[in-house]
Amino acid sequence: MSNLQQAPAGTDYPGKTLGIVGLVLVFFTGIIGLILSAVALSQSKNAGFQNTPAKVGVILGIVFLALGIVFTIIYIVIIAAAVNSGY
Repeated sequence: MSNLQQAPAGTDYPGKTLGIVGLVLVFFTGIIGLILSAVALSQSKNAGFQNTPAKVGVILGIVFLALGIVFTIIYIVIIAAAVNSGY
């Protein structure tokens, strides 16, 4: 069983606001949202609370970062192939 506790509805706990901000930012600036979500998740864990928005922000941040890397590699390969073919 986990030692993390669920905060009562309507109460603030460390990292709550930062977790929400990180989750929103992950859709616009992935790496910044990922970092803020990770910091918020760490703050909440240290205080003994669960922070679902921060956890979702970290997961989405990792997924978006991985997809960004894959698409960048594909883009570079396509550009290199176009340059080599004489376009």
